[in-house]
Amino acid sequence: MRVQSTMVTHSKFNIAMSTFTPYCYRTFSCKTQYQIVHQTWIRLQQSGFYWASINGKEAGALLAKEPSGTFLIRDSADRRHFFTLSVKTSSGTKNVRVQCDNRSFYLQTDPEGERTAPRFDCVLKLVYHYMNTPKQPKDQSRSACYIYTGGEKVPLELCKPFTCNMSSLQHLCRKTVNGHLGVLPTRDQLPQPLKDFLQEYDAPI
Repeated sequence: MRVQSTMVTHSKFNIAMSTFTPYCYRTFSCKTQYQIVHQTWIRLQQSGFYWASINGKEAGALLAKEPSGTFLIRDSADRRHFFTLSVKTSSGTKNVRVQCDNRSFYLQTDPEGERTAPRFDCVLKLVYHYMNTPKQPKDQSRSACYIYTGGEKVPLELCKPFTCNMSSLQHLCRKTVNGHLGVLPTRDQLPQPLKDFLQEYDAPI
């Protein structure tokens, strides 16, 4: 099975990394970029589906027997990027580079679609967004996302993370609460210790 690096589109102060260098991270372009990458790295380690320095071939082997839509996050082997999203599709495992500018993360897009790609201050928020993006929407006013590789156009489908460790019950509860914050009258009504705990990992996945 051939694993390819891909592109996604929507039908759509140099600071060295001294405190953490899980793989071959590039030099930071500014302090803001360092901060968002560092905070994302901390959250990814808690996520349970961050596989750190495995390469594309290893990711393909891990996902080979998994259903389409299974995914993981790993360090990018390309020094121009920090992270890569590896996802199992009907055409095999595809590797999508996660772009990072000075303030946000977004999926690598074709030149025409890059400006419209949604941006997030954390990779977990980016992943959650695409988990909730329609794959082949009946409503054509809603945008689906596709992976373009080797002349193929494959829907980007993120259904289930491929975990590398067991989350604690406490962390599982936190993710569940994060996924239901929208139904609460206001987050401010929560006790401060609980708000602080939720803020440390503010994603539902």
